[in-house]
Amino acid sequence: MIHSVQERKEMIDATQDGLSIVHQCILLSLCRSSLYYKARGESDLNLRLMRIIDEHYLEYPFKGSRRMYVHLKEDLGIDVSQNRIDRLYYDVMGLRSILPGPHTSKRCKDHQVYPYLLRDLKVVRSNQVWATDITYIPMPKGFMYLMAIIDLYSRCVVYWSLSNTMEASWCAQTMREAIEINGKPEIINTDQGSQFTSEDFTQAVLSNGIKLSMDGKGRATDNAFIERLWRSVKYEHVYIYAYETVNDLYKGLEGYMMYYNEKRRHSSIDNNYPQKVYLDGLVKNQHKKVA
Repeated sequence: MIHSVQERKEMIDATQDGLSIVHQCILLSLCRSSLYYKARGESDLNLRLMRIIDEHYLEYPFKGSRRMYVHLKEDLGIDVSQNRIDRLYYDVMGLRSILPGPHTSKRCKDHQVYPYLLRDLKVVRSNQVWATDITYIPMPKGFMYLMAIIDLYSRCVVYWSLSNTMEASWCAQTMREAIEINGKPEIINTDQGSQFTSEDFTQAVLSNGIKLSMDGKGRATDNAFIERLWRSVKYEHVYIYAYETVNDLYKGLEGYMMYYNEKRRHSSIDNNYPQKVYLDGLVKNQHKKVA
């Protein structure tokens, strides 16, 4: 049986004699830091600013850090420095403007960037192309990060995971688990963020014979489907419930993702349900292989 990250976290036993937490994490393929949720020392003001930035960014994703700063200072009258907003926008929240510019993606210059493979590509079957991204999830006393993987043909969320850090090892492990559960896609599309250009993540993809595609810096439409998912998750769930604990957030997102896949009709797939379209697509793929 394949266990989710959350299930494997619950297997950790701090009282186990002769087997340290570090070794338990290695055996369970867990990143040790993902076991612990700690508010990362952000002040109440920073948490408030991040919530405002998050909501404003969903409405105006073309705004970079400078324009976000102007909005906070001039429109809302919040006396903050540009340096503070730069740090929260890029480093803590991992945001980037969809318009071309010097900070459109927080990437590492030493990492290889892979070509964009979706231009003029017709997505006509399940597991042809997956897209993935990370978003910031605000909480009353801290924050978490949500990574989701979506099948572009069906709009189905094939896998998702929560973490308190944006480590490449977490992203790589999440992708491995998605592949183990759902099979291999032909292409995985990401942005050029350092987590996705890391050796950890790229090997998790390429070692499975999957092609890796990366958005260009001007990404206004490249990853539009998963950006729409973030809007739905936050406006329809996260902002409404404002969970106090990580366990409550996890359970709430688990329920929402089930609703999103199985009970929420999507106009882009003829008002059908993503999971139904995804599973029907897999059956069609199998019939074609047999034929």
